[in-house]
Amino acid sequence: MARVEMGRGSPRGLEQFDGHSEVVAAARTQRRIALGYGLVFVLAILSVPMLSLSLPWWTGSRLVGGMSPSFVVVAGGLYVFFLALGVAAATLARSVEDRMLGTSEDDADHEPTR
Repeated sequence: MARVEMGRGSPRGLEQFDGHSEVVAAARTQRRIALGYGLVFVLAILSVPMLSLSLPWWTGSRLVGGMSPSFVVVAGGLYVFFLALGVAAATLARSVEDRMLGTSEDDADHEPTR
C-alpha cells in the first residue's frame, strides 16, 4: 500500500474539497430532510390504527371483493405511499447534496452557460 506524503503548502487538488462549514451546513440540511420525512412516515403508520379507532366505517364498510378500506390501505396503499415517500426523500437529499457540496470555484468558472 502506497503512502501519500503531504508536504508544506497546498497539495494539488486540495482546493476541490469542501470546507468544514459547507459540510456542517449540508449535514444539518440532510438531517432536517430526514427528520421531516421520518415524521411523515410515522404519521402515515399511526394514521391507520387511529382511523380504525375513530371511524367505524373505516373497518366496517366493504369495497370491491368484501375488503374494508382499512385492509386495502394496509395491504397495498401503504406500500405505494412508502415507495413514493422514499423516492421523494432520496431525490431531494441528492439534489440538496449536489447543490451544497462538491463544487469548487474552478468548477463554477468552467460550467457551460445555459
